[in-house]
Amino acid sequence: MAARLTHIALHVRDLDASIAFYRDWCGMHLAHDRIDAGTGHRVVWLAQPGQDSRFVIVLIPGGHVDRQAAGDFSHLGIALDSRDAVEATAGRAAAAGLLAWPVTDNPPPVGTYCGVCDPDGRVVEFSFGQPLGQD
Repeated sequence: MAARLTHIALHVRDLDASIAFYRDWCGMHLAHDRIDAGTGHRVVWLAQPGQDSRFVIVLIPGGHVDRQAAGDFSHLGIALDSRDAVEATAGRAAAAGLLAWPVTDNPPPVGTYCGVCDPDGRVVEFSFGQPLGQD
């Protein structure tokens, strides 16, 4: 049996703020929305368009969340269509006070990227030129 990565689950302080961030910045939508029978908490699955059954981010309220430390390059990665899109995202993030990493260019396979903080301080990388996610 082949193993496949299907989801990542993240605890968040403010579920609605996190849903809005991943919708507005990452183009994701609600793929599943429920009340967990065990905890009574709302749990949501977010997916990119057309990817509902391939990969989701599960958002769970609560838990211990710390803002990502400087020098910690842990991140979620989102591919964009152009270097200009990365530049525009970085500009938007800087104006909103959310820019974690400025636009940076690296040789293949890394390409061009910037980092944006989600509502819990996790970094989402927006990149162009990586050979990932090209179905």
